[in-house]
Amino acid sequence: MKALLTVARSRFHANLVTYKTLMIDSHGVASNADSSQNTSRDIALYIANTLGAQTGGVKLAGQKAGRQFEADVCEFIRDTFPHFTTLRPGNWSVENVGDSRAEYHLAHFEPYTHLDELARAIENSPTLSTVLGNSYDISPDVFITRAPELDSYINQQKNLVDECSGRYGIIRRANQSRPIVHAVVSCKWTLRSDRAQNARSEALNIIRNRKGQTPHIIVVTGEPSPSRLASLALGTGDIDMVYHFALPELIQGVQQTGNDEAIMTLENLISGKRLRDIADLPLDLAI
Repeated sequence: MKALLTVARSRFHANLVTYKTLMIDSHGVASNADSSQNTSRDIALYIANTLGAQTGGVKLAGQKAGRQFEADVCEFIRDTFPHFTTLRPGNWSVENVGDSRAEYHLAHFEPYTHLDELARAIENSPTLSTVLGNSYDISPDVFITRAPELDSYINQQKNLVDECSGRYGIIRRANQSRPIVHAVVSCKWTLRSDRAQNARSEALNIIRNRKGQTPHIIVVTGEPSPSRLASLALGTGDIDMVYHFALPELIQGVQQTGNDEAIMTLENLISGKRLRDIADLPLDLAI
């Protein structure tokens, strides 16, 4: 019997194929490839064929493909991470904000509730908006949150808390009722132009604007080009980790090209612990 992670990974890929996020057009170009780059086309086509992508038709428009990718990533996390309670107990929620980004979601959760008040102040003050710019504007694609716990749950094995102490810890529902951000996930079906820089800027804003512990900051991508993956994954201090939607298939596809530079770049990303597979994500969230 296959493990839950293995089954969920297969279902994730099947959804990408079913909803034509991953497909091959009538010219033989996979939907996540850069049609102007031979290496990108070759790698993407290998992955698409390996995962059983359909051939023919027109690929989804960029925004539609991106939204579908977000939804499938969210479903994969929702189907896997909450089951790892032996490693990370908690009452978990996984939410894709999708088209509702205009609403300032992060401010609904700890440790970012202060940003709601800041956003209202900026709306009423053009001068304040000029000074702060968009440094407070954070809109990840997927949130993973944990509900605060009742004292009865915290004390179920031993009397650990009471009304005399621990009166400000946000994990206690006796102190506050808002969910706590555990992770934020940015989903990038491909990495074109300045998308890598946008992900980094958003990550830094998440770090700077928190009033408490930094959540996991994660990027999931379907980009086939090792050089473009490197533009996002290399370096530390902002993004925890970049996860590829099909890393074993990517490795095989890159090796098939015989491109020494691409092979070396990908090997460095993996051995340098900057790139992992989507199936590694639920385990890393449990740390």
